[in-house]
Amino acid sequence: MTQGDQLGPCLNAIMSMSSEEIIGRLADKGVRATANRVLVYEVVSGLDAPASLSALETLLPTMDRSSIYRVLTLFLQHDVLHAVDDGTRQAKYEACPSPHLCHAEQGHVHFHCERCGRTFCLSHVQVPAVALPKGYSQHAISYIVKGACPACQRKAHMGKQDT
Repeated sequence: MTQGDQLGPCLNAIMSMSSEEIIGRLADKGVRATANRVLVYEVVSGLDAPASLSALETLLPTMDRSSIYRVLTLFLQHDVLHAVDDGTRQAKYEACPSPHLCHAEQGHVHFHCERCGRTFCLSHVQVPAVALPKGYSQHAISYIVKGACPACQRKAHMGKQDT
């Protein structure tokens, strides 16, 4: 298995945001731009699926794990990106889809393939509204659907045809 295979849907052409646009996006969120912060944002915003810290280490070979983690933590605190808990015990990170704050009601569903272990954004599927009982306050919603992705289903179907 190659490094690209391990990252699965995380490899994608980097978004065509200029450094100036990234610096502006960070400033809008109250984050001072540094070379590492711009680099992490450029990579995370260019992904087509949430990526774990380990995957980001592979994609950012010039940065050490602790530096990447510090940037991710800062970005989470300022709603530059959000973390996805897909049940794998490894947070996955993705850029907020708009320059505005990440709100739970703007969230989308994620799909975790139990066969290949990849997590996918289903950005076109909105998280259903949840009416909480009186006295409860919502901070975030994590909505994960688990099953088999189309590629794994095709592989399983092809395997059945061979027997």
